[in-house]
Amino acid sequence: MIDLSSTDRTLLADSLRKACVENGFFYLRNHGIEEELIQRVFEGSRRFFGLSLEEKMKLLRKNHRGYSPLYSEMLNSNDNPKGDPKESIYFGAPEDISPYEVLPCWRSTMEEYYKTILCVGKRVVSLMAVALNVDEDFFEKVGAFDPPAALLRPLRYPIAGEIDSSDKHMHGAGAHTDCGMITILVTDGVPGLQVCRDKLQKPQIWEDVHHLKGAFIVNIGDMMERWTNCLFKSTLHRVTQPTQERYSVAMLFDPSPDCVVECLKSCCNESSPPRFPPVRAADYLKENYKVTYGDQ
Repeated sequence: MIDLSSTDRTLLADSLRKACVENGFFYLRNHGIEEELIQRVFEGSRRFFGLSLEEKMKLLRKNHRGYSPLYSEMLNSNDNPKGDPKESIYFGAPEDISPYEVLPCWRSTMEEYYKTILCVGKRVVSLMAVALNVDEDFFEKVGAFDPPAALLRPLRYPIAGEIDSSDKHMHGAGAHTDCGMITILVTDGVPGLQVCRDKLQKPQIWEDVHHLKGAFIVNIGDMMERWTNCLFKSTLHRVTQPTQERYSVAMLFDPSPDCVVECLKSCCNESSPPRFPPVRAADYLKENYKVTYGDQ
């Protein structure tokens, strides 16, 4: 449980480090985003996903912006061999949101939410830098946010009656780790999110992530794991098929395309050399998108 209202920055960084090392997931409280704005985001999401498929397909995803229909994403072929039974829409920076005129009021809400959640994400990443014994503006200085490449992604998981009866044993989202630095998630309270703290353990042990009103759920991504030489855990997670319609909104904090992700000096030494070679963020993401979306 990380409380951003704490005035003891050292204690806060220590708590954050413990969460990232042991779990790779944590709750974020007192983040400063009003509940009223969050509810407007969810209300707009319900209206958007309630549109006809024909209307939504006018915004079909291109260059990882726009609408992704049911089964268009495959996070884990073993869990969901025909794709994940969920739909979503990707927004980039606020200027990328403006072309989406289907629901103009929602557009302005998403622009507002993007800007505020981006600020929250930068605060969290700054605290992570302190927790890693580097300058608090380290990730800013290496160009992780220049320009911001975060993707805002509202999602909808339909109830079983809307998908093929043969898919009743599928997961809403197959087991996966996120590609970027961190993900900040808010949900409507409907259960479904699960984590596996040890992705190498067999059999895997899955735990429910319970909804905590007013708190965000934050998890570490693969590129932060690479930066920290696996000190911070990019934790395996999935969404079970919900028994009722489920909505969530994820902010995926990817580094800027030209940002080079390489092991921090504070996270390696002679006995623990870097486990991964340096990689340009755009190249890493491109390879991961191929796995998830094919060659689209």
